[in-house]
Formats: sequence, structure tokens, C-alpha cells
Amino acid sequence: MPSEDLQIPLAFLDKISPRGLETIKKVKHFVETECIPADEVYLGQLSTDPATRWSVIPPIIEELKAKAQKLGLWNLFLCNNYEEYGAGFTNLEYGLMAQQLGRSHTGPEATNTAAPDTGNTELLVKYGSVYHKEKYLKPLLEGKIRSAFLMTEKGTSSSNALNICCSAVRKGDNFVLNGVKWFASGAGDPRAAVWLTMCQTAQGDLQGPAQYTKHSVLVLDVARALASGRAKVIRPLQVFGMDDAPHGHCEIVFDNYVVPVENAVLGSVGQGFEIIQSRLGPGRIHHCMRVIGLGEQALLHAYHRASNRKIAGDYLSNSETWRYAFGEHKITLEQCRMLVLNAAHAIDHYGVAKHAQRDIAMAKIVAPREVIKIVDWCIQVFGAEGVSQDTPLARMWMHSRTLRIADGPDESHLNQFSRNELRKLRYVNDAFAASDRKTKELIGAAKL
Repeated sequence: MPSEDLQIPLAFLDKISPRGLETIKKVKHFVETECIPADEVYLGQLSTDPATRWSVIPPIIEELKAKAQKLGLWNLFLCNNYEEYGAGFTNLEYGLMAQQLGRSHTGPEATNTAAPDTGNTELLVKYGSVYHKEKYLKPLLEGKIRSAFLMTEKGTSSSNALNICCSAVRKGDNFVLNGVKWFASGAGDPRAAVWLTMCQTAQGDLQGPAQYTKHSVLVLDVARALASGRAKVIRPLQVFGMDDAPHGHCEIVFDNYVVPVENAVLGSVGQGFEIIQSRLGPGRIHHCMRVIGLGEQALLHAYHRASNRKIAGDYLSNSETWRYAFGEHKITLEQCRMLVLNAAHAIDHYGVAKHAQRDIAMAKIVAPREVIKIVDWCIQVFGAEGVSQDTPLARMWMHSRTLRIADGPDESHLNQFSRNELRKLRYVNDAFAASDRKTKELIGAAKL
């Protein structure tokens, strides 16, 4: 299979191992022959009965997971610094796999690479205690349970983790939790067994470096929390009218929920901000690669439609205007791909996402924003059918649009990116002033 069929830019081809290349091929084949055909089956198996909609998992997903495990396409996201637990690929290699997985609704979960489990798994690997790893990490890696990450809060500017105000007050050997979390993705899944929850564990108005130590991530057992009656899943929030069952994006209330301190803290008390930052970097790249695959799949739908739809006696795909737009969108996707792959390679190069912040920010801003435009055009190609449930395009648009907010809105990333870029240009004014002085000196000397 030529590299162009795998959509690997030549600039990155020599950075992919033979094993990585072979796995990318296998992922592509698995997605095309198993996952994409299973997408409609999965959606058809979702319960429409309100009594069971949030308790029944479509059986097709377990069939796909069994096939993926047999093929060795499992836990691909745990990159080379986590070889003890994962497949040991580079971020660049996994990024190309995620691009293929993003073409299918079922692909990520079928290969145990679905969010938010991927980010939560990485945190448990890096910061989890022996207890955490045995009770939650092991079954997550085996695909036996799901998880949720509780960070975003109602009425709070949650894109800045320092604003998180759900409190966990220490009282003797316990924490007492109070607050409201929402858009907790995955919390509706009946298999969700653990909530990683960002809480404020230090009270008072901390300033300077101390403000980065006022939060902690607590590891909450879902069954225990719900049984207490002090932690309640209030409702699944709809996203553009879709409830995303049985996954869900839920609102959760803690009302004096008491948690024993023992085994409750991920890492250490006050390490929450650091943990959040380490989680979001690679996760943003995973999202971006998947959304590029989504964009590619949307274009395939548009091409199929245009090559079977006649306008004024000829197929729409033969229209110069249609081809012009299609070509523009393909170029845009290639630009996005280069940005995202460069960010993934930067993480590999530096060893940590922190030093690839600039590249990650650009990719996170550009990829979802451009893919939305592409999906919107594809919907237009279909006309009214494009906004209906008879194509996956409406769901694709919803997912792409949501990513402009998830893991931080565009504005936050653009602001931080611009501040960092402008900081590098502080020398410019001095340089221009010096140049002006030199020019005036030369003019003055010439007059003499």
C-alpha cells in the first residue's frame, strides 16, 4: 500500500518504523472493512426506550473489540514512554493511526483508544498508586470498564484550570466534596467505574506560584459515589440536540460527599494543575488527528453523492465549481495534517508535550475550525438529506464544532499563542529604532 494511500506526508515517512507503518496499514484496513460498516449497526442497536437508553451497550462494539484485540490493534495510544502498558508507538505513528480511526464512529472504542479513557489511562499510568493501577488501570487497559473526567463546571470559566471551584475540604481522614460538574463526557456509560475529578483542596486566596498548588485530582469510585446519595448524575446534556447515549456528557452534583483520604488522591495533594496540563497536550493531538480523518470521510460521502447526482443532465462531480471546492478542501486537510503531525513529532522530539506547546496550540486551533467548514460544504452537497439522520454528516458537524470548545476554546489558545509569539518580538522595536538612527546618521553624513 503506497504511503500516499495512507496519507503520510513524505516529510514524515522516514520517521515511521517498519512496525509502525505495518500497523497503520492494518488500522486502515480494519476501519474500512469492519468499523465503518458497523457504524450504522451500532446506531441501530442503540435503545430508543428511555428506560434502557442509558443502560444498554450495542452488542456490535464487543464484537469489534474482540476482532481488534486479535489483530493486535489495542491500546495503540500509549506511546513509547509507556511501553510497559501500551503498544510503544511514537506520537507521530499513533497520530496517523488516529487519523484512520477518526473516519469511523466505532473505530476508537473498538481499539480501546476512545476519549476520555485514553487521557485518564495515561494519568493513571503516570501518577497512579499501586492501588489505582490494580483497581482501575488494569481493567481500563483490558477494555472492561470505562471512565470519565470531571473538570468543567457550570458557571465557571473552566478553560483556566485555576478557576475550578468544586471543593474537597479535608476533615480528619476524609475529604468532603461540594460542587457541580457538567459536560462530564462518558459519565452516562453504565460501564463507567471511575471518575477522575478536579477539585480545589486548598482554601483561601492563593497568589503567585502558590495558586498552582491549590487543586488536586481525586480518584472517585463511581459505584460508591452513586450509592452514597451524595453524588448524583443529574442529567445528560445534549450537544446540538444529540444526547450521545450511552456515552453522555453529564451534569453531576456533589453535596457533602465524603471520600476517605486513603487512595483518593491521584499523584499528590496540590498536584492537580500539573496533572491537568500533562493530560491535555497529547489528548488535543489525538482529537485533531481523528477530526482530520472525519473530514476525509466526509469528503468521501460528498464525492459519492456528487458522482451519483445529476444536475442539468450531468453528474455534479463533473462540475468545475464542485471540483474547485473539493480541491480546496483537500488542500486544507493536507495543511491541517502537516500541522498536527508536526506537533505530534515535536512531542516525540522533546519527550514532553510542554515543550511542544506552540505546535499543539496551532494544530488545536486550526484543525477543528477547518474541518467544520469542510463538513458544512459536504452537507450542502447533500442538501436536506445532509442534515438528517440518513447520513453521518450532522453527527460529524456536531463533533467537529464541539472540539472548538473541548480542551479549551479557540480564544484561550489563540490568546496564549499570541502572547508567547509577541514575547519573542520584544527586540523588534529596539531593532527598528536602531535602524532608524543608523539611517539618519548615514543621511546626515551624506549631506556633509
